[in-house]
Amino acid sequence: MSRSGLLWQLGKAKCNARLPRAEIERLQQKKLLCLLRYAYHHSSYYHDSFTKAGITEANLDRVPLSTFPTVDKRILLDRFSDIITVHGLTQKDLQEFDEATGTGRKPFMGKYHVVHSSGSTGKPGYFIYDNDAWNTMLIGIIRAALWDLSLPQIVRLLAGVPHILYIAATDGHYGGAMAVGDGIDGVGAKQLHLDIKTPLAEWIAKVKEFSPDIVIGYPSAIKILGELIEAGKVQTNISRIISCGEPLGAHMRQYFEKVFFHAKILNFYGASESLALGVEEDSESGMILFDDMNIVEVQNGHMYLTSLYNFAQPLIRYRLTDDITLQKTEGLTRAIGLIGRSEDVLWFEHPDGKRDFLHPLAVEGICVEGLRDYQFCKTGDSSFEMIAEFSEQTDIAKAKQQIQKELNEVLLEKQLGFVTYEIIQTKQVVPDPVTGKKRLILPEQGKERGSA
Repeated sequence: MSRSGLLWQLGKAKCNARLPRAEIERLQQKKLLCLLRYAYHHSSYYHDSFTKAGITEANLDRVPLSTFPTVDKRILLDRFSDIITVHGLTQKDLQEFDEATGTGRKPFMGKYHVVHSSGSTGKPGYFIYDNDAWNTMLIGIIRAALWDLSLPQIVRLLAGVPHILYIAATDGHYGGAMAVGDGIDGVGAKQLHLDIKTPLAEWIAKVKEFSPDIVIGYPSAIKILGELIEAGKVQTNISRIISCGEPLGAHMRQYFEKVFFHAKILNFYGASESLALGVEEDSESGMILFDDMNIVEVQNGHMYLTSLYNFAQPLIRYRLTDDITLQKTEGLTRAIGLIGRSEDVLWFEHPDGKRDFLHPLAVEGICVEGLRDYQFCKTGDSSFEMIAEFSEQTDIAKAKQQIQKELNEVLLEKQLGFVTYEIIQTKQVVPDPVTGKKRLILPEQGKERGSA
């Protein structure tokens, strides 16, 4: 997409955000009917599930969305080839593509953008966006990142060629890294991706050299940047902070406002399944949901997502495990009390007294046959435990050997070779009772290890 085309689409998207409620609902309904018809005719899974529920082409446009069948991540991954509208594509194909291309952003077969789920709710998996869906999503995230600016202000900002720093997991097809990279390319800014596995000393050198104007990343990673600024190890002139990938709590926001006191703080809401869900300007007003791109429902305490723009991988009433309360307004819906994933960072102390960190997502990509799920628990200044759940029939000794190999590689890359660990087998890793999501990092004192 050309720069002029991007600005034109961005202008249209910003107009959508100002529509009155009745207009938004009409736009949603129009897009929804297109999606439902397409899924009915091109997805064998949806055709069968709709038919079993008594939904046919004749009554498709009269049945309330709330009565359509639901799907969840397990169904999506198990029936992936039947759900998507791309013939013959499998999760194995996408995994092989991911492993072969590493951090590259080149689309699969030139037209399908592959996103790797981090596996916070269990089994990791892959999701696809066709080119049209990807471009629509990019407009959504750019709109969110520049939410408070008018189009003329955006033009002036981009004319200055801002330096945008992204600090998160960048070593694979993570949706955030790919979307941010393509989005920054689209607006013509300069970018630096700083992986959470990078040693702290390299952080300092690279941030000093790059001198970012805008920072995007996990709040836990942005907090580390803030601590470096407080310690006088780096100096920055950051005008905008966009938090993503983890929930931004009120206390963390207050910390950002104190350290980055000249910066606008925005909290972005997305998921691998639909990367552009909403944006939060402040902690009091709630998360503004992108009703022009998605329909979010809360029914019987569960959240369901219908993505209105991805026809390659239709998601209709897809269950997400975030806990929210919806508040209808005169414009876009607001999500109040959003509780999502919030991970701690594992800090370790070098023998010479220096400290460095290991971010949970740096080790979340471990893929060992028979390893079903896992969590981590820090046990000392230079030690941790990995609590591992294995599937039945697994050769435990062989699996542990492979885990040790991959963990050692991560620790050496991060220059944390002095850190020791123990792999503890558990019967089941259970979700956090509050958020419904697996906690990858357990409290050091709590030792919440699921069912032993």
